[in-house]
Amino acid sequence: MAKKRAVGRYPLAFRKMAVERLKGCDSVLALAKELGVHQRLLCKWRDRLEPMDDGEAPPEKSNERELRLLVAQLKRLVANKTPEADFFKGALQRVEARRQSNTQPGETASTT
Repeated sequence: MAKKRAVGRYPLAFRKMAVERLKGCDSVLALAKELGVHQRLLCKWRDRLEPMDDGEAPPEKSNERELRLLVAQLKRLVANKTPEADFFKGALQRVEARRQSNTQPGETASTT
C-alpha cells in the first residue's frame, strides 16, 4: 500500500528543488502555478531553507532580504500614518468650511 502524504506537507527534496528553481525564476507566481503550490509557500520555503542571518550569504541575496524587511516595515509605518493623515485632512476641511462661513463678503481673512 502506498504511503499517504500528510496534508500540507511536501518532501524536503521537492522543497529544495522548488527553491533552486526559484533562484533563476523571473515569476514566482508562474513557478508556483507550475508546481501546484501557493506563491507564499515558495517564499516561506526559500526563507527557511536559505536563511540570510548567518552572515555567509552572498551580498546580493543579503541585500534582497534586507530590502524585503525594509519594505515590510515601511508598509506598516504607512498603514499606521494613514488614519492620522485622514484625521488631519478632515479637521483642516472643517476649519476651512467654518472660516468660509464666518467671513462676510469683502472682508479680508485673518490669516493668509
